[in-house]
Amino acid sequence: MVSEQERAEMADSVGTAFGLDTFGDIPVDDSGAPVTAAAAIRQVVDEAVLADQIGVDAIALGEHHRPEFSISTPETVLAGIATKTSNIKLGSGVTVLSSDDPVRVFQRFATVDALSNGRAEVILGRGSFTESFPLFGYDLADYDKLFEEKLQLFVQLLDEKPVTWEGTVRAALDNADVYPKTESGRLTTWVGVGGSPQSVVRTAYYGLPLMLAIIGGSPERFAPYVDLYQRAAQEFGTVAHPVGMHSPGFVAETDEQAKEIYYAPYKVMRDRIGALRGWPPLKREEFESEVLHGSMYVGSPETVAKRIAAAVQALGVARFDLIYSGGPLPASARMKAVELYGTKVVPLVREILAESK
Repeated sequence: MVSEQERAEMADSVGTAFGLDTFGDIPVDDSGAPVTAAAAIRQVVDEAVLADQIGVDAIALGEHHRPEFSISTPETVLAGIATKTSNIKLGSGVTVLSSDDPVRVFQRFATVDALSNGRAEVILGRGSFTESFPLFGYDLADYDKLFEEKLQLFVQLLDEKPVTWEGTVRAALDNADVYPKTESGRLTTWVGVGGSPQSVVRTAYYGLPLMLAIIGGSPERFAPYVDLYQRAAQEFGTVAHPVGMHSPGFVAETDEQAKEIYYAPYKVMRDRIGALRGWPPLKREEFESEVLHGSMYVGSPETVAKRIAAAVQALGVARFDLIYSGGPLPASARMKAVELYGTKVVPLVREILAESK
């Protein structure tokens, strides 16, 4: 097992990157009316441009096929962002590989990589939402097989050499070359994992970086997953890359302001999803507990920075992404949250981590 001190030292040795994640939730305008999906997509582009200007390291856009989210093709939006930014890394969070085609996913992200001068990265996942499966003609009974076979193919595509592959979920390939190639020769690729040990082991088997989706409970409970990833990589003889994590949160000038802005829209989203999954309606007490002790980073820049720093140190992660757009939040409040995250939270976290060395 890896100790807390060893995990903290691992994070320090590689430095920590800080990103922002969104599913393109449909925000509301200043009058409280929902904006159009088109306006929501443009809002995300504006937020990414601001994040780039203030030094945020990465932005990841999640794929959904539901009415409350505007982004169904992250790479399309990322391509738009690519031409308006200079430094920020541009990724998906996640691309549902199971209901997509690995060859087309590679081609689309290689194209974003070209437009962004090498800043593209893809985070592959099985998908906790399953709307894409019937939409694109896939059987949920094949949920595990679809991801396993398609990930196997995608890993071969990353070598950017002719591929010969045969499986059961798509047509075979015989010495097929895929274009465009990336200028670096390797597309940065992560695997997003929610809470499955098997997924952690699979990620280690393929030698890919691990991104942990920690959306509830104490972040420390994911320490065994970090240990499992490192031990599995050692047993397989693959590379154990620095681990990342993403969690929900929101930043405002004060703790109370952040909670009051965030709670009601977040509850709308949480209860809508919960009704489909058998969860009880969110209570304020549960929300407050998650903010205080769990994996919800809501508050002033100082409060959020302290909690992020504690999570980074506890798990030894080298990247932390804040999911900043939970539910129908006001668009103006989202922009302010992005600004505070980049200009105040991230510098404070870096300062706390530096002082703890």
